[in-house]
Amino acid sequence: MNKPDLLTPKDLSTPALLLDEQRMMRNIARLAGHAAHLGVALRPHLKTAKSVEVARSLTGGGPGPITVSTLAEADVFHKAGYKDILYAVGIAPQKLERVQALRDRGCDLVVILDSATQAQAVAQANIPALIEIDSDGHRGGLRQNDPALIQIGRILHESGGLRGVMTHAGESYNVRGNAAHAEFAELERHAAVSSAEALRKAGLPCSVVSVGSTPTAHAARDLTGVTELRAGVYMFFDLVMAGIDVCAVDDIALSVLTTVIGHQPAKGWMMIDAGWMALSRDRGTAAQDVDQGYGLVCDEDGCILPDLIVSSANQEHGIVSLRPDAGGQVPELPVGTRLRILPNHACATAAQHGRYHVLPRDGGPLLTWNRFGGW
Repeated sequence: MNKPDLLTPKDLSTPALLLDEQRMMRNIARLAGHAAHLGVALRPHLKTAKSVEVARSLTGGGPGPITVSTLAEADVFHKAGYKDILYAVGIAPQKLERVQALRDRGCDLVVILDSATQAQAVAQANIPALIEIDSDGHRGGLRQNDPALIQIGRILHESGGLRGVMTHAGESYNVRGNAAHAEFAELERHAAVSSAEALRKAGLPCSVVSVGSTPTAHAARDLTGVTELRAGVYMFFDLVMAGIDVCAVDDIALSVLTTVIGHQPAKGWMMIDAGWMALSRDRGTAAQDVDQGYGLVCDEDGCILPDLIVSSANQEHGIVSLRPDAGGQVPELPVGTRLRILPNHACATAAQHGRYHVLPRDGGPLLTWNRFGGW
């Protein structure tokens, strides 16, 4: 739902999830331009957004190809007009009835798999699939030289359901910088393309060669042989992505509005009403060069307050303090002061909230965009 809401963030009850539309649209345009330059289709992943309005922003208002991580997402987005959907989580046979129900309603929903058992169930249900390729040892999938690739391909082809291959370079999150991410992008490309070539050499069709993670999507320099690029958190970005140099902190479009509710001067603490129920328990920056605690603290307008982080989080209380290596004192901000917290992991933080309070790029009144959850 997209409608005028309260006039300004000052009118919101906290904690509340804020979305800066101007930053979001800038992030969207950046990757769209890069994909166009590389000559591949962009298939945005909507697992982070879970919002029809954000989906329309990503696809220019039209029903372009999308990626989902749950069948609930597939159902909601199909009802909103999206028909070309990749369900990018390994399929369980028990879910095939729901997949088929969506397909019967006109949704071209494609699943992924990496075993003969899955392939047999999918082929019996006459559902199209991509074979998942493991390009970096991060998660599921077949290695590109696994003999099972051809076996699975033949099982799917017998029912006419072999669409192609896909991979996800999840290990790219563990390195920093464009050059390192570009290396993972090439590993990803090579694994997917060589797998596609192996299928074709065996006389099997492979029309789709799908790659993508947010770091590799932005760093890829050559996607020869690839047909589509996927990425998920890029429309919002977060501190994890900033910590590995995929984006700048100023690119982060998502924040949690919170209120100062108390002080513990002797401990160097300031208390806020955003705990882990509003920020999430995610500590994704803890292993990075800069540990951002449970989030980076900004003033109400989104300007960073130097060296202030949410250092601890209880269910409904956050504790703001200086970084361990910072000098000085926590600023004396009165009870009632509004702050914004930039998230470690946009997916996890957004999942704590039922709506986005959107700061529109035209400077108009706040909008409310609903988001959903579930599986």
